[in-house]
Amino acid sequence: MTAESPGRADRLGESLTVALSVAGIVAHFALRFGTGATQAQALLPLQLVLGLGGGWLLIGLVTKLARRQFGSDILAGIAIVTAAVLGEYLAGAVVVLMLAGGQALERFAVTRASSALEALAKRMPSITHRRTKDHVEDVALSDVRIGDHLVVFPHELCPVDGKVLDGNGTMDESYLTGEPFVISKSRGSEVYSGAINGDMALDIEATRLAVDSRYARITRVMRESEQRRPKLRRLGDQLGAAYTPIALFLAVAAWWWSHDPVRFLAVLVVATPCPLLIGIPVAIMGSISLAARKGIIVRNPAVLEQVDGCRTIVLDKTGTLTYGTPTLTDQIIDGAYDPQQVLQLAASIERYSRHPLALPILSAASTLGLVLQHATDITERPGDGLQATVGEHRVRIGGRRQFEALGFAKVLPEVAGGLECMVAVDDHYAGAFRFRDAPRGDSRSFVGHLGPFHHVNRVLLVSGDREHEVRYLADHVGITEVYAGQSPEEKVAITRAEVEKAPTIFIGDGINDAPALAAATIGIAFGNQSEVTSEAADVVIMDTSLKRVDEFFHISRRMRRIAMQSAVGGMALSVVFMLFAFAGHLTPVTGAVVQEFIDLAAVLNALRAAIPGGSLSDY
Repeated sequence: MTAESPGRADRLGESLTVALSVAGIVAHFALRFGTGATQAQALLPLQLVLGLGGGWLLIGLVTKLARRQFGSDILAGIAIVTAAVLGEYLAGAVVVLMLAGGQALERFAVTRASSALEALAKRMPSITHRRTKDHVEDVALSDVRIGDHLVVFPHELCPVDGKVLDGNGTMDESYLTGEPFVISKSRGSEVYSGAINGDMALDIEATRLAVDSRYARITRVMRESEQRRPKLRRLGDQLGAAYTPIALFLAVAAWWWSHDPVRFLAVLVVATPCPLLIGIPVAIMGSISLAARKGIIVRNPAVLEQVDGCRTIVLDKTGTLTYGTPTLTDQIIDGAYDPQQVLQLAASIERYSRHPLALPILSAASTLGLVLQHATDITERPGDGLQATVGEHRVRIGGRRQFEALGFAKVLPEVAGGLECMVAVDDHYAGAFRFRDAPRGDSRSFVGHLGPFHHVNRVLLVSGDREHEVRYLADHVGITEVYAGQSPEEKVAITRAEVEKAPTIFIGDGINDAPALAAATIGIAFGNQSEVTSEAADVVIMDTSLKRVDEFFHISRRMRRIAMQSAVGGMALSVVFMLFAFAGHLTPVTGAVVQEFIDLAAVLNALRAAIPGGSLSDY
């Protein structure tokens, strides 16, 4: 039996119980008023409802009680038993219908448990390519040993941690390390399991076994986070904890006062907590629908009840507060050259390069409307940078070490944060380009409004990126609590420590964020590029926008307000009519009818959650 089988069995049981209850009640009235059946024959369908449907529900309630899970549905269980004992079969059947219908609605609103571990396992290949003297053979990943010579084909995932033996290319490590850029790889470069190879095949030497590599460590941390995921106390349970004792007290008092057990049943039937069992799930489903129309996928509906109470937010850097791509931010040009000319020459040869920094240079030139020139004699040898002839000029682009080896050490600018490349024109140093992962345009305003508008006491920036890069961003967006160079294990430790202090939201986008997303009270993931991250998160923001996060906060707050109106308003009406039943003015069947009208009012109010009400953002 799979892990999801119990859930499927419960859903089937609830659906069958609802169908049986409806059929039984309809059959009862048909036999009683439409045929010449005796009273005993007319009651038979109701007895079947109580025996089969009611019995199935009572087994579930007893199981919950054995686990010390006390909820307002206990009232419905007592009412079912009392109705059966007193022969009030119609009232009992209606209670069975209300309880099963509410549970089915609640289960429909709740998604399945996170399958992030399955996504992690599915993403990683089980076969890799090992090079021998004569050929390349496919072998199981578990058979790879330290020192094995492996080949990573274009666009494949790197199977193990290792170092490059031969080849020149790039790897996207952003999901694993938090570094925002595609990283160049050449002989001697380190590679990590789970990174995505670029367009060129690379020969690597395995330096760790698959079970000890970076990806496997993330999987282990993810498994531990799933097991220790915070348990959220549902809104219905909190309200039911207060409502149930009041209802039981009134029911027992009515019996004691009148010496009539039927009056006990009448109070319990009116007390059946359908505003909790139905009103809250309807509000949740309406809010899920509204969120989906905004590109927000709510995978765990329980978090809609919790967001407004979270007081700490932990933010990842790359792809969350930044765009996750390098942007040309500074041009430090020698005084003998025109900055636009240097950028034009650089872009004219970068369009022939596959280097990760070529695109931001081309983008900067396009923004300025520079016309690219024809280039000839283009070479891009490993360790020698990019060279070409553009018009009458010989242009070279390379790294700091290459230019220091060429004798330009004294004229190069000081080392700073971010990435950089140097430009030489006709064997003379012309300038340097610096690149950073650009902050999102609304990052500062988003962070700044969290305290005043959402009562967030602390905002933390936790990233696997380098210290100076993280500090640069933190200063830009106004965050003072900063943790840089953090591994997935360290991110989880920080998140758990915060969860112990206060309900905490973690917002991230990479596979390295998945364990922390699972460890937080609420995990919010950006984008759908990584199935692992999406599976680990409670909420997925499809279009990677901080404004969507704010809209989710407002949808959640509005849902909670409407759900409270439906639940508390419905319970208040129930208490009023419980007093009528206490005084003997309502029979059990009449009480069930009254409760249905209360349910209808609660549901109609709850449906407002699906309708947008004004602005859903406040920054």
